[in-house]
Amino acid sequence: IEGCGKPTQVERLAKRLAKEGHETLTLREPGGTPIGEAIRDVVKFPPGHNPISPDTELLLMNASRAQLIQQAIRPALTNGAVVLCDRFYDSSLAYQGHGRGLDLVKVQKAIDLAIDGTKPNLTLLLDIPLSVSQARVSDRHQSTGEGQDQFDQAGDAFFERVHAGFHVLAKGEPERYRVIDGTQSPEAVAEVVWDCVEPLL
Repeated sequence: IEGCGKPTQVERLAKRLAKEGHETLTLREPGGTPIGEAIRDVVKFPPGHNPISPDTELLLMNASRAQLIQQAIRPALTNGAVVLCDRFYDSSLAYQGHGRGLDLVKVQKAIDLAIDGTKPNLTLLLDIPLSVSQARVSDRHQSTGEGQDQFDQAGDAFFERVHAGFHVLAKGEPERYRVIDGTQSPEAVAEVVWDCVEPLL
């Protein structure tokens, strides 16, 4: 969910992996490639402030994802690197499926086309209450001067559906998911993250 500390934890984990001698690639979605970053700008801040339809949003997210997999993720995995991605296809199920109300079968079909079988070994869900999310996002806007994007403007009910959607996904794949209390200090969260990751190395 927004403001849960994903970039901070990705950075901390990447540094720890590097210290342990692992080649590591860090990426984000949408984005991670020049094409993906261009798509990210369009999705977050639509030109002319024209609203993007949920179907268009779904397709743009997965276009960015397909490019990321082909250009960055698969080559890194082939070279034996550990790939850390700030968001991946679960976010489409949570945001465009549960949040926007698109048919989950349709969402999954778009994802399947984009990923072509590329799936994560581990997914970490940094869980925070909606009230904490809102406060952190507000603080971030004030400190960076960044305006609200189209997701920030989606409203409480939208984010409640997204939050619930992530938990549905986590319960559906307990072997892949680990749910972590994101209200802890960054240092405490980082230790829990490492405890989840280390056994897979």
